[in-house]
Amino acid sequence: MTTAIYLRVSSQTQDTRSQEPDLKRWAASQDAPIKWYRDSATGKTMDRPGMARLLAAVAAGKVDRIVVWRLDRLGRTAVGLTQLFADLIARKVTLVSLRDGLDLDTAAGRLMAHVLASVAAYETEVRSERQRAGIAAARADGKTWGGSERGRRLSVTQDQVKTVKRLHRESTPIAVIARSVGLSRPTVYRLLSE
Repeated sequence: MTTAIYLRVSSQTQDTRSQEPDLKRWAASQDAPIKWYRDSATGKTMDRPGMARLLAAVAAGKVDRIVVWRLDRLGRTAVGLTQLFADLIARKVTLVSLRDGLDLDTAAGRLMAHVLASVAAYETEVRSERQRAGIAAARADGKTWGGSERGRRLSVTQDQVKTVKRLHRESTPIAVIARSVGLSRPTVYRLLSE
């Protein structure tokens, strides 16, 4: 059996350097084979590529223990985490959170995991409320985002248009398309709607 180590950051601009030292130190003290899973995606959904690979390995019976730096690295929704805990318990897969000091193998660990899942969900909701309040205050002060001067159109090459449409047909996310062709997301949306 294999121990899975899962790391997650919320965006492409972040990295896992803060999580890695503790996890590498822990991994070095283990005798079991270890496989690393990583994601750069929001914790508001459990639908992430690295998480999908990890859950597939769990379902296939290839993983008997999952280790994370902190529980909120697994996810930030109480519902998603609670379902994950139930699935791991049913499959007899141990979950260890190094920073939170919990282990799903114990009753106290299971209680603590559910409390921390609720706290992670709460933190996400509070952060979202603060963002909405900040945006509303900025709008009230006349702040606007994006766009260009009225009537001014960005010069877009035919190569950029072809690349945008090709990447869109390949189901590439809009943000990735925009970065790869050097255009804004609104411009990419405009090109796709034309």
